[in-house]
Amino acid sequence: MAARPLVARQINQQLRSLIQEAAVSNSGLARQVNVLGQEQGLDLRYDKTSVSRWLRGQRPRGRVPAIIAEALSSKLGRTVSTEEIGMANGNSVTCGVGLHFAAGVEDALAQVRELWHMDAESRDALSGATMGTSALVEPSRDWLISTVDPEVARERRLGPRAGTTEVELVRATTEALVELDHRIGGGYVRPVVVSCLNSVLSGLMTGSYGETTGRQLFAAAARLTEFAGYTALDTGQPGLAQRYYIQALRLAQAADDRCYGGYVLASGLSHLAVDAGCAREAVQLARAAQEGTRGQAPLAAQALFYVAEARGYALLGDARMCGMLGDKALEAMTHAAPGDTPEWIAHFDRAYLADELAHCYRDLQQPRQAARRATEALARHPRTRVRRRAIDLLLLASALVQAGDVEEACRAGEQALALLGRMRSALGERYLESFRAELRPYRDTEPACAFDALVQESETRVPLQRASGR
Repeated sequence: MAARPLVARQINQQLRSLIQEAAVSNSGLARQVNVLGQEQGLDLRYDKTSVSRWLRGQRPRGRVPAIIAEALSSKLGRTVSTEEIGMANGNSVTCGVGLHFAAGVEDALAQVRELWHMDAESRDALSGATMGTSALVEPSRDWLISTVDPEVARERRLGPRAGTTEVELVRATTEALVELDHRIGGGYVRPVVVSCLNSVLSGLMTGSYGETTGRQLFAAAARLTEFAGYTALDTGQPGLAQRYYIQALRLAQAADDRCYGGYVLASGLSHLAVDAGCAREAVQLARAAQEGTRGQAPLAAQALFYVAEARGYALLGDARMCGMLGDKALEAMTHAAPGDTPEWIAHFDRAYLADELAHCYRDLQQPRQAARRATEALARHPRTRVRRRAIDLLLLASALVQAGDVEEACRAGEQALALLGRMRSALGERYLESFRAELRPYRDTEPACAFDALVQESETRVPLQRASGR
């Protein structure tokens, strides 16, 4: 075989400078790249010699430059692009965008606006973003030890002047979109949410405002950003959801709203960890929410924090700890008064708590208890919560199959199928696939055959990514 011709390479001074700034050794960088690659399904075996070759100008193939950028982003606490490390190949891949908890307000604004802009204008750049397990817990630690930002006001700046009217507009828009999302799913709503963030909120936040209005604006931005994360999850993009949740956490800190920060940790990142099978990280995130809001969180939020931790223990198979935390959540919810519940946690009621407990019992392989809690959730959820009702119907159907009641399970599945036909929801699709997997051993029975025929005819079998245009 002919030898590869020698090509003169230039020393990669950009990469060298960043490695020095990050105070990481060649061996340490190689190890971090290997770990991040493993999280993305790659078997990388780089060592200090590999890094030396990169410094001499070699550019690794495939996704590795983006992973190197992500590793340095994690060390430096800011987004590093492949262009900055001297490894851009025509376009700059900002793999680490949105994954860091910024130290200051201006950096926080820059990071979240970059995320909004990339999501709105360069969808392909983020559509394949993978979820980094190493970045799940680290932002919560930064949040726990962070102090209140001393000032968020932006006086005498160019751009629009934001006041209470603009803040109320953002809040009202968020509420309207959340309500619509419950009915038709993230596949329909998400493009509108991202457009609002990039075209409206980004301009307001880089305009001018006083201290009081600024805190309110950051709070409103945190809520809409967290919601954008949920819609990303509902379009099958957990890696993008993670980035939105981290930035929502930082915005909540700038708003001086520790309780909402705890909500983002427990309702957003902890649930994301459960979905990814990262049980211990889910527990740590829920505990961080409790610790960071101690003595401040309303009772409904406390119930959410406890049951989020219970979800992690259920995934670990620890029925004792799960049961103890479930009881604490039920106790807190019993004493929660609607009038004392902030707007952002008002949706978390007895129906949602029953839903979470049903998931706990499902993961503990206790189908009778799971079916009982799923039935309770369905009885309490209003008809407007279409996606959640579909999910709980499929949760109930899976539990009934596990308990041996195939016919009743298929009835519940048929009801869920009718609801999903009106939505675009990757979450709903995932629960449907889970139920079908439970039903597979009974595929020759009449109820299972009839249900399978319905699924084949249903529009919900159209892949979500194609249906939503992403």
